[in-house]
This record gives sequence, structure tokens and C-alpha cells, in this order.
Amino acid sequence: MVKGTGMWSPFSNLAGTGMAPIDDVLVKVERLKNLLVSRATGNGVDEGEYVRLRHELLKESLVKAHLPRFVRSCATVSEFWSFIQPKFKSYQERRGFLAEEFSRLLTKLEDALGSPAVDSSSDVLSVVDSEHVQEAWQKAMDRRASDPDGAITMARTLLETVCKFILDEQEIEYLDTADLPKLYRAAAESLNLAPSQHTEPIVKQVLGGCTAVVEGLGALRSKTGDAHGRGKQAGKPKQRHAALAVNLAGSMASFVVATWQERAA
Repeated sequence: MVKGTGMWSPFSNLAGTGMAPIDDVLVKVERLKNLLVSRATGNGVDEGEYVRLRHELLKESLVKAHLPRFVRSCATVSEFWSFIQPKFKSYQERRGFLAEEFSRLLTKLEDALGSPAVDSSSDVLSVVDSEHVQEAWQKAMDRRASDPDGAITMARTLLETVCKFILDEQEIEYLDTADLPKLYRAAAESLNLAPSQHTEPIVKQVLGGCTAVVEGLGALRSKTGDAHGRGKQAGKPKQRHAALAVNLAGSMASFVVATWQERAA
């Protein structure tokens, strides 16, 4: 059933279809859309990535039937440009057209995935009046499948940006060079979220777990993200590692933001 509609959807039951994991497919569709939006608004894109994503999505029979017709017909980015450039003159019209063309497939995939954690984080973070927060969250989600290294790095960047936003809003000074654990401790204390500010054991345990998650994400980024060089023995993170990092970062960021909103109100 499609969530909230009571109608059957071909994406409702994927067991035994041989289809790739639904979250991987969703990330690929989102990435393909973003590539096309970038090209449609005058930016250069990776031709090889478009060809690869298009090829992989066309192999999924359930997805192929719902891909925009121009994706099925345009084998290269150049062919897409020849299609979109004369069709709409303004960037705004092109963005609107692409959003509409991909909306049906993305909605079906999101409903089939049923990812309340990501949806909830997006809902909370979308109201934050910070372009840097929005950009960090979008990049973290976009890179989960195509660039696990970058996704892990952006997961930490998201938390750093949210902590700085919270501190700026409260006019609390911090060093620009402060690392994530220090930024989170300062933001948490300002919102009464530090374990030391509570006496109930269960509350201290939960808030201590939150601190451990943030510190772990910082360490994971240093160990496996793309911000530092690696020795020859270092392993590369996989998609599941990136998805975990992004989901955890999104949950923690939205929790901090929601707490700040409640206190501000």
C-alpha cells in the first residue's frame, strides 16, 4: 500500500523482485535529479556519473517505468542539454520542470522505504534559517551512495554547523577552530542537554549516549572520511557506513534544533 493513500503500489512489496535495496535506489534517483538540475542551470557535471546512474536505474524494471521520459531517451548529458535548453529559457522554469518530473518516482520510493528518521530530520532542519545547515544536510544525503567518504565528512559538518548556529543564535562565543566535541558540549550546556546538568540516572544515560554518538561521528570522520590522508592499510567506508553516519547526524542535529526551538518559544 502507498503510505496514506490506501492504494496499491508496485513498490509496496519488493521481496523476491531482485531489485536493489530501496534506499540505494532512492539515493541514486535523487543524485541523478541533482545532476540534471545542475546542468540545466548552467553548471558542468560529470558525464560518466550520469551515464552510470542512468544505466543502473534503467536496469531496475520497476524504476524504469517511472523514470521521466527524457531520462530514458537522453543517453548523455549533452543530449539532455539539447532537450532542456530550448524547452525552458529560465533556470527557475527548468528547476520546476525537473522537480515535477521526478516527484512521482521519488514519492513512491520514499513511501516504499518508509524512512521516518530521515523524513523527521528533514522536516525539523528545513525550518532552520541557515543556508549552511540546509546545504550540509542536502550534501550528506546526496552523497550516501555515490560518495561514502564525502557523506561521512558532511555528516560531521552538519553537526558542527548546527552547533555553531545554535551558539550564534544565543550570542555565545566559541573559537572558529573548536572541534565538534567542544562545539557540541557548548551547545548542549546552553540547552540544558549536558549529562552533568541532570540528576535522574536514565536522563543522564540518554544524554551521555547522545554525547557519545557525536564524539563517535567526529572520530569516524577522522578515521574514514575524506578530510585526511590515509595510509595503505586504511579501509574505505561502504554505503551502509555512510547511511549510518548521515542518519545519526540528522537525528542528533534535529534533536538539538528542536530543543532550541522549544526553549526559544
